[in-house]
Amino acid sequence: MIIAIDGPAASGKGTLAKRLAAHYGYRHLDTGAIYRAVAHALISRGADLGDEAAAVAAARGLDPQTLDDPALKSHQVGTAASVVSAYPEVREVLLNFQRQFAADPPGAVLDGRDIGTVICPNADVKIFVVADPEVRARRRTLEAQARGEAADEAAILADILARDERDRSRAVAPLKPAEDAYLLDNSHLDIEGGVRAAIDIIEAVRAGRREV
Repeated sequence: MIIAIDGPAASGKGTLAKRLAAHYGYRHLDTGAIYRAVAHALISRGADLGDEAAAVAAARGLDPQTLDDPALKSHQVGTAASVVSAYPEVREVLLNFQRQFAADPPGAVLDGRDIGTVICPNADVKIFVVADPEVRARRRTLEAQARGEAADEAAILADILARDERDRSRAVAPLKPAEDAYLLDNSHLDIEGGVRAAIDIIEAVRAGRREV
């Protein structure tokens, strides 16, 4: 089974996807980490984020072992990832990696922004996770502070709104729910509530029910 978890950054989809993978015994891939790794590689080299050729080269040289690097979680890298992910050739280079991961047994949970629409359009279950921008900004601020980083919540909110608009309006793989995706709003749910809601959706699909 392939489970696609999509939605905007800091909506809680990453933690949700990990918990679902553990619950079902599936493998998990944070596809956003792939783009953050490419962005981090450019930043580390002092390359211009506007240099598409450099971004493509970084994507081709991606080392999957770097996807758990804590440095990829920084606000700077996340913002840069939104820039490099808009390059069509970067997305093309990374497309096969993601599809192969999804296809390998015993099953997979992938989270990102275009899993159900582009990467795995035939996923067995598609869930689009959302949360109010203010809630997401607060979560991102707390995450940064937990890492010992200074965080301006107002600036983070402004960046979230700008990134959402950029990702929704990009020509390639815009941020949007698949037509057959289930919407899960976890603005007012803790992680346990979100996991229970997602499992209810998955089990309904497995039982052949559309309504949850």
